[in-house]
Amino acid sequence: MADALNLQLISYKDLNDNTVHFEFKILDGQKLELVAGQFIRLLFEQDGQEVFRSYSVASILKSNTGTIDTIELAVSWVKGGLATVGLSAMKVGDVIKASAPYGRFCLTDNKLKRYFLVATGTGVTPYRAMTNELMMRIKRDNAEVFVIMGARDESGLLYANEFRQNAEELDNYHYVSCVSRVKLDNPSEFNREGHVQSYLETLKFDAENDVAYLCGNPAMVDDAFGLLKEAGMPVPQIRREKYVSPPVRKKKAAFVIK
Repeated sequence: MADALNLQLISYKDLNDNTVHFEFKILDGQKLELVAGQFIRLLFEQDGQEVFRSYSVASILKSNTGTIDTIELAVSWVKGGLATVGLSAMKVGDVIKASAPYGRFCLTDNKLKRYFLVATGTGVTPYRAMTNELMMRIKRDNAEVFVIMGARDESGLLYANEFRQNAEELDNYHYVSCVSRVKLDNPSEFNREGHVQSYLETLKFDAENDVAYLCGNPAMVDDAFGLLKEAGMPVPQIRREKYVSPPVRKKKAAFVIK
């Protein structure tokens, strides 16, 4: 069951011209128990109604599950959007209401050999949260991990330096960047031009030992899902999470930014 939370903004920084990394402290002595890959809901009030926006937790957990007292989020601005207006007006020390945790876009306990984690935009944040668990599975199970990130240009490759550092530390951890709107000076196997779907088309999948996670732009998720099915991946081994805005809900209580 989700808990009601009061979150106090303690820091923020630009990831690029359109995306901001926020860090919030959970107030009132509360801590949040969650599984890497889950998301929270930030609560706003609009025209007398309660409205929420959902964000995957970007905090790096110690393992697959964790208890945290701060929450990191990556938020992309949408012109005129409710969350954009509200969050961009926040200052360090301001408080916002939230509820958490939600979602099943998480790693299972199954011992698999290869993990293909595909994302666009802020869809990469669940994979950041999974970092330590994935690295442990590489060491324990001799698994292989591919974080495959798509963006229009290199500025859209969120947390790229962190993922590349992980790839330098472990041979079986790979970070594959795919940029679709620019020409690269030195493209390579793991630093590519084109969409993530083009990279997936170059791979051969093992239906028994592989799993794929798709997160981000709905068009990418749908295209990649169809591609993976055609390549022989069983549907239960293709996990999906699309980033879409929810409908407005009727007001239950006055949740506002203080």
